[in-house]
Amino acid sequence: MRMSELSRRGGVSVSTVKYYIREGLLPPGRTTAATQAEYDDRHLRRLRLIRALTGVRGLSVGTTRELLDALSRSAGDTHLTLGLALGSVGPAEEPEEQAPAAAEVDALVEELGWDVHRSAPARATLAESLTSLRSLGVPLDWCTLLPYARLAERTAVLDLDQLDGIEDPLEAAERALLLTALLEPALMALRRMAQENESAHRHADPDPHPPRR
Repeated sequence: MRMSELSRRGGVSVSTVKYYIREGLLPPGRTTAATQAEYDDRHLRRLRLIRALTGVRGLSVGTTRELLDALSRSAGDTHLTLGLALGSVGPAEEPEEQAPAAAEVDALVEELGWDVHRSAPARATLAESLTSLRSLGVPLDWCTLLPYARLAERTAVLDLDQLDGIEDPLEAAERALLLTALLEPALMALRRMAQENESAHRHADPDPHPPRR
């Protein structure tokens, strides 16, 4: 395909495609003339992943380039590819004041038997959330989180089921990233709706306006 078609199918302008090529995010096409080149589906998949990384994850061009290089090196390791794309693999700092909560996160992961890297950023996020809740007078512990974690397990199965049959690692990374980032607001909306429904069953007057006699 020509650059104009790559631009149209990738959802970005021609100038943006040229910029990505100059910055090393997108490999150049196969030269067919002095000012023309041909692009294929690999370029399209990579372009879509770049869009997802910069637009959905909000990464800078430089960070996106580094991540794409890491993804290329992890080719063949689907688990690592998905971890890099989703941001679940990477260094995580653990503030000193969160040490007790971090220990509880460790206990939760051990109880669940989950295979989660020690430096996974989500560990620090969970510890920070527990610390904040306790500072506001909500004494949650890791045992309270167990049923929530079981729900998350079931959600993760549904998430990964969406990737079945996708053999190209870049396409799988893009799909996982989009499903994770763009589906999360929908999942939060469903939770809010379920809370309203449960509250109505527990607390709402079944007939707030009874007929007059």
